[in-house]
Amino acid sequence: MSTSYVERQNLNLRMGMRRFTRLTNAFNKSAEAHYNMIALYVIFHNFCRDHKTLRMTVSDIGDLIEAREEPPKKRGS
Repeated sequence: MSTSYVERQNLNLRMGMRRFTRLTNAFNKSAEAHYNMIALYVIFHNFCRDHKTLRMTVSDIGDLIEAREEPPKKRGS
């Protein structure tokens, strides 16, 4: 683990949400509004956005895993 991973995530967050730059109209002083926007960004980044290296969303990967699992076997008689 190195700081480059953290710095890259911070850059992605700042570039993805212009709320963190004070020069925009979206700047808000409320901490609760920032927490809510960060939560929305994380959900979007992890589950909705197409990741370029995977060429699919994380939800698509979950669907592939579920489709590959065998259905539970019937127990008893």
